[in-house]
Amino acid sequence: MDFGVYKRVVIKIGSSLLVDDQYEIKQVWLASIIEDIHALYQEGIEIIIVSSGAVALGRKTLRCIGRKCTLAEKQAASAIGQIQLSRVYQSEFAKFQVTSAQVLLSIDNIETRYRYVNAQNTLDTLLKFRVIPIINENDTVATTEICYGDNDRLAARVAQMVGADLLILLSDIDGLYSANPNIDETATFIPEVVLIDEHIKKMAGESHTKISSGGMITKILAAEIAMNNGCNMLICNGKPAHPLKRLETEKRYTLFKAQKVDQSAKKRWLAHHVKPKGDVSINEGAVRALLLGKSLLAVGVMSCDGNFKANDVVNIKDESGKTIAIGVIMTSLETLRHALLASNISMAPKVIVHRNNMVLV
Repeated sequence: MDFGVYKRVVIKIGSSLLVDDQYEIKQVWLASIIEDIHALYQEGIEIIIVSSGAVALGRKTLRCIGRKCTLAEKQAASAIGQIQLSRVYQSEFAKFQVTSAQVLLSIDNIETRYRYVNAQNTLDTLLKFRVIPIINENDTVATTEICYGDNDRLAARVAQMVGADLLILLSDIDGLYSANPNIDETATFIPEVVLIDEHIKKMAGESHTKISSGGMITKILAAEIAMNNGCNMLICNGKPAHPLKRLETEKRYTLFKAQKVDQSAKKRWLAHHVKPKGDVSINEGAVRALLLGKSLLAVGVMSCDGNFKANDVVNIKDESGKTIAIGVIMTSLETLRHALLASNISMAPKVIVHRNNMVLV
């Protein structure tokens, strides 16, 4: 791995790497990766860290060990652990006279356009002043309905947000295999992926650690986001000390190669929404129009569902229920449903979703 070809790198650190079985920080390991990061920093590479670990660190204080935590307990644990996490990063970077900053993001920050742009501006400003952002999902206020649930996809969305050219997912495995190597001795290592299809997704297994909440499937979904936004992504074993230095010497990882970017930034932002606010079902004629690159008109709408307002993101589905596009709708659910019930579509705007605010899937 030649880091010299990259200008802006996002590094995702998982809970199982950072926190031990006693729910304490692995101080020696953390010190080693901070040293690695500082070496890259000195070369002029801009670094963003997406770090898990807050919930795991807070569990011990709440005595939430050996059992499943409730949502309220997880949020409380996050509030406790986030302070510890921020403090330990700050302390380690201070040894190198480097400033770090805590940034908490929620899915709403990333999937609401103006909040996305605000967060983007904040991160760009921190990087301009040579500050290293430490990002985590804001679990303290998130619920299961408004969270990613894993920091892999969050890291990919951050990489998209800041225009990173490399995303590194430090894992407890050295890359992607044809099957789960923990249970299948015939599994083969895959050093490079240029296209993510259903075959690749079927190779992904679930997490086998009691601390981590992710799995290989979340890493594949993250790779899909990164690749489609012109960002290389790699999965590598982060368990040994100095994992970034080892990348340069051992070269054992799976590289997901960036694709050519042929969409506007706004359409790429749309394409990877995790939680659209509703569904709009359209007729066959409207489907044909969308495939020709036209806007969605109110006359093509058959039904709608969800809880969306004007300027929210919605799924656009055909008569069979298949999602064919994602777009920013120009009216509310209430207005559109009232027009449909009254059989008077003129009560809604003529254009429901403009083609410039829509992406086919």
